[in-house]
Order: sequence, then C-alpha cells, then structure tokens
Amino acid sequence: MPWPKGEYPPSYKNQPKYLRDKGVEIANEVLKTTHNEGEAIATGLKQARIHFEHHPEEVPAGRKKKA
Repeated sequence: MPWPKGEYPPSYKNQPKYLRDKGVEIANEVLKTTHNEGEAIATGLKQARIHFEHHPEEVPAGRKKKA
C-alpha cells in the first residue's frame, strides 16, 4: 500500500517531518519494485537518514543535529 503525501507508516510517527517526508518518498519507490511493505518502510527511513547526512543543507533551519 503506497503512502500518499501527508500519510506515513506508524513507525515513522516520532521522526521529524522532513525525515518522514523523504522516508515516505523513498519507501514508495522501494515498494514499487519489491512489493514488500516491511522492507520498504525500513529502507525508506534508513536511506532518508543517509540522504540528510550527505546533504545537511537540506535539513530545515533549527533542525540540524548538534555535534
């Protein structure tokens, strides 16, 4: 079941909005190829975190991790 914009898997509920949105975007793409919802959810969140580690300029102001 793909997640439309603004909806997300329950396991994403405690994540910041920017991370949830990117995770859902990635999870929907994974779901198209694997048809495995559990794999899509896990991969989406993991890859979203990696994305923002490599592109910290895309993290909204005030949301950057402190070193």
